[in-house]
Amino acid sequence: MKTVTIGLGTCGISAGGEKVYKAFMDELKERPGAFILKETGCIGMCYREPLVEISNGSGASYTYGEVTPERVGRIVEEDLVKDEAIDDWIVIGEGREPGFFENQVRIVLRNCGCIDPGSIDEYIGTGGYTAIEKAVTTMTPEAVIEDVLASGLRGRGGGGFPTGTKWKFTRGAAGDKKYIICNADEGDPGAFMDRSVLEGDPHAVLEGMMIAGYAIGADEGVIYCRAEYPKAVALLRQAIAQAKKRGMLGEKILGTDFAFDVRIKEGAGAFVCGEETALIASIEGRRGMPRFRPPFPAISGLWGKPTSINNVETFANIPWIITNGGAAFAAYGTADSKGTKVFAMAGKVRRTGLVEVPMGITINSILFDICGGINDDKKFKAVQMGGPSGGCIPAEMCELPIDYQQINRTGAIMGSGGLIVMDETTCMVDVARFFLTFTQAESCGKCTFCRIGTKRMLEILVRITSGEGTMDDLDNLSELSDQIRAASLCGLGQTAPNPVITTLKYFRDEYVAHIVDKKCPAHECQALLTYTINEACTGCQVCARACPTEAILGGKKVLHVVEQDKCIKCGKCFTVCRFDAVEKN
Repeated sequence: MKTVTIGLGTCGISAGGEKVYKAFMDELKERPGAFILKETGCIGMCYREPLVEISNGSGASYTYGEVTPERVGRIVEEDLVKDEAIDDWIVIGEGREPGFFENQVRIVLRNCGCIDPGSIDEYIGTGGYTAIEKAVTTMTPEAVIEDVLASGLRGRGGGGFPTGTKWKFTRGAAGDKKYIICNADEGDPGAFMDRSVLEGDPHAVLEGMMIAGYAIGADEGVIYCRAEYPKAVALLRQAIAQAKKRGMLGEKILGTDFAFDVRIKEGAGAFVCGEETALIASIEGRRGMPRFRPPFPAISGLWGKPTSINNVETFANIPWIITNGGAAFAAYGTADSKGTKVFAMAGKVRRTGLVEVPMGITINSILFDICGGINDDKKFKAVQMGGPSGGCIPAEMCELPIDYQQINRTGAIMGSGGLIVMDETTCMVDVARFFLTFTQAESCGKCTFCRIGTKRMLEILVRITSGEGTMDDLDNLSELSDQIRAASLCGLGQTAPNPVITTLKYFRDEYVAHIVDKKCPAHECQALLTYTINEACTGCQVCARACPTEAILGGKKVLHVVEQDKCIKCGKCFTVCRFDAVEKN
């Protein structure tokens, strides 16, 4: 029997997946029992959503991309009924999208886009919950920790601290009660790795938390998930209920003395709550603000008890490691950075979405071999890596292998895995301004240097992008960056200047152009643009009608002219012109 599986992760839904699902329901209700209709999470090809996979029941399958409700009728009639695949619409199948999946190693994403995330049976059918069974029935907690240490797994939330070491510290800490916390407070602009894992394979995260609980001696776990992820929260609640019903959560798990339960705490959207001590404060019902360390959470965390905190991707690796052994995971990657890493690809790249690659692969390999290169064949300029806490790496350095140490040397950080691609039309000064706007707004206000220092930096960047900067501003930005990094309490403040530091380091000429020439080389900063009309103008008057200040002069079929004193640089003339006659300089 053929199965129709529709991707209904957030990316699929936003592209119209729910309408496609309803269209299939309407078409198939006339053929009850003839076909199976189900949903799945994101397989990573966000740029092709909505995706519809057709499986014939014998293991063969292929996937249609960019499916609309209008295409559903033809798929049902020609493919499902007549068994004639529509080749022009297939995007996943033999020879399709070369390089995208072939160059990936999927450990964290092993089930995403392949199973129904709302079905515990499908998770078990892939080998799910065998890792916790192996751990609690054949391994001591110390042996579990040793296996995780042998894997070389480092925390995938940004800090990169060795996971096994953190667990070892927490297990050795004195306390009658210990906790596991899953940090699902994913807040970086352009990052959606954790959300996609929770929406595609929530049971893997629960199983990873259970194994961690067994290893450190905890009987309770908390998932701190942002409330802006309603689909992920709903699937987590469902997964927890299913696991409890099957005896995978609660007392005497799998007939042993091991007890473990999980609850969800929804965050209110504060970026600073991704920092572990601020996250703990939020769970406890206090304002999400960081505190001094030590003591570290492994010694004194939630309610003052020893607590181990890892992010979604870290926990999703754990069942695979326990099942296959730490050495199997360590076989991927580099000497200092083992295993694989999930990246959310966004920006000016052809294939946006999720990829999972071995550590040590180059940035260029991800961009060009897997993700198909830069949109519209424009010139590749830089990548922003690590979100607001990260930095910009220029194209000339992108043969760099992805490795914690190597990335840190550039001034960027690995971060949680957001990778924003920029082309020649991106203004690097404006990029720095964008990220400072974000971090300044998200500062909790506890530290003067973070609260006021980022505000002063932002004011300088706004001046520069408005054409009012001076060369002294560059020295002030550098000095403020050093002070904020040195004097801020938590990672938000300590890393907030990174986008400015890296753009000043690698793209200083753009800052100088904004200040000295009063020009934006990328033609992005509106205040520094001049709009003119060239000889390609046909005198159609579309631009004149669109201009809100009547700054465009010229009659019908006559070359138009922009009256610069009236032009407010809104760009509407550039947008509406169909003849490439409007230029921005």
